[in-house]
Amino acid sequence: MSNNSSIQSDSQRLAGRRIVITGAASGIGRVTARLFMEEGAKVILLDRNADALQTAFEGLDTVVAGVDITRDNEVVKVIAQAAETVGGIDGVINAAGIMFTGPTADLSPQSWRQVIDVNLSGTFFVIQACLPWLKSNDFSTVVNVASGAGLLPNAPGLAAYAASKGGVIALTKALAADLAPNIRVNCVCPGMVDTPMADGFRANVGNYALKRIADPAEIARAMLFLTSSESSYVTGATLAVDGGRTFH
Repeated sequence: MSNNSSIQSDSQRLAGRRIVITGAASGIGRVTARLFMEEGAKVILLDRNADALQTAFEGLDTVVAGVDITRDNEVVKVIAQAAETVGGIDGVINAAGIMFTGPTADLSPQSWRQVIDVNLSGTFFVIQACLPWLKSNDFSTVVNVASGAGLLPNAPGLAAYAASKGGVIALTKALAADLAPNIRVNCVCPGMVDTPMADGFRANVGNYALKRIADPAEIARAMLFLTSSESSYVTGATLAVDGGRTFH
């Protein structure tokens, strides 16, 4: 980890907010959940690995549920139960994601569908399931985790991943138009982040202007900004949090 991992705060920028966070058992999702709790949010944490989710947040005041976000009917059921438990939903963080890397010739239809289903369709299903509650508030937010690969797929072997994350960027913009003015929809595009997904790519930091990998907390802080009132005039935005990868 870098020296940028501290997430202590006493500002309570999310006090009273009820936020759904997917992919919360590990990586960016887990760090974001802890930051949002520090900032006063009531968090609803979703992950397909229910055991890891329970372990990561055991004893904390959270709502946790194991769910496969590609199964739309299950998502609807879990979201409804969670919303009833906490009294509504004010925001969504879509941090769940998977990656397949390898030559396009070796990309099976099953692997292609799995990456698209999780990264793009799952993101849509979660947002759609939350809409009845998001629409009832005057200041609701959605933040999707896309990727620098969705902005600039500049390495081989990323066809499915780059396509899925490019789709998330386009979906973000479309939903920002559809759901305005009460719901703001934005996305962040991380570069390489210090999580297991970066394994195999860590030597590529020379292509980054800042010459280092990101700490997950640095991505979480960007999503805090887009979820808080500090970004009240921002919607449909694509925020590259990538250490200069996409311009360098």
